Amino acid sequence: MRLHGQLLAGVVGSYLVEIAACWAIVMLLTGLYLWWPRGRKGLAGVLYPRLRGGRRLFWRDVHATAGIWVSVFALGLILTGLPWASAWGSYLGEVRTLTGTAKGPVDWTIGGKAPAVKADPMLGPHAEHGGMAMAAPAIRRGELAHVIATVRPLGIASPVLISPPKHQGGPWTASSDAADRPLRSDAQIDGATGRLVGRADFADRHWLDRIIGYGIAAHEGALFGIANQLLGAATALLLIALAVSGAIMWRRRRPVGLLGAPLPLARPRFGAGLVVAIVALALYLPLFGATLVLVLVAEATVLRRIPVTRQWLGLDQTRSPAAR
Repeated sequence: MRLHGQLLAGVVGSYLVEIAACWAIVMLLTGLYLWWPRGRKGLAGVLYPRLRGGRRLFWRDVHATAGIWVSVFALGLILTGLPWASAWGSYLGEVRTLTGTAKGPVDWTIGGKAPAVKADPMLGPHAEHGGMAMAAPAIRRGELAHVIATVRPLGIASPVLISPPKHQGGPWTASSDAADRPLRSDAQIDGATGRLVGRADFADRHWLDRIIGYGIAAHEGALFGIANQLLGAATALLLIALAVSGAIMWRRRRPVGLLGAPLPLARPRFGAGLVVAIVALALYLPLFGATLVLVLVAEATVLRRIPVTRQWLGLDQTRSPAAR
């Protein structure tokens, strides 16, 4: 998790991974738009690469067809990983609080850390006791045996984590920690009598938590077994093919001494649909919006003012809309 979600760099690494994920979503969506077949007959170059037409056409088709195949699965893989991210996970928590959709504890980490748990209201005004840890209540003899005897026939998915009461006289808690999150459930048991006090299954959670639970299970490869893991591995391999073929195309096509970025239009067209789409993405992916503004400001205030950088980026040249 520290490598996958934080690049072994803590919070900074978590933000870098999240920024990359946000821009990957944007690149996939814009790539689909640019490569969507318009008026083309047949499936060659759309669902599979054309083998006759030269190396340039082959690599272009590899990039395009891999992008079409991988886009849906990659978008799903990236989007289901966002609840773990530092900024987006916290952003989701704030939105849920404002909209009143927060129900029950969050059972996934955010930025590599478990979400803060509010103090139990049954403990009264001294719940946190000025930041000092409260002494654990004494466990009476035989209570654990009563709890285990009650939990066994309930059919809670393994592994099952049993926790003692948080306060004197409170119930014991039995929680499923199954990798397939839709199988998880929780039960509260009176340790003195073994009576089942309450039970909450996955279906009892808020609909938003259920969606996130299904998404996380799919992201972790636990939702539908080995097929889920093979699909995730194939998606990762196709993303690698997409990146490699894109780099090869860029290297073959870029002018010598220049970055090779597309030349800006003399009169750029910003339709209402494009503006709405960018704003929607910026609201849904705050780090995309923040870094986009940062890039635009850096270009306007710094990059255009340095002759060498301006020339290398191609900011000195423009093309007419008819030249596209």
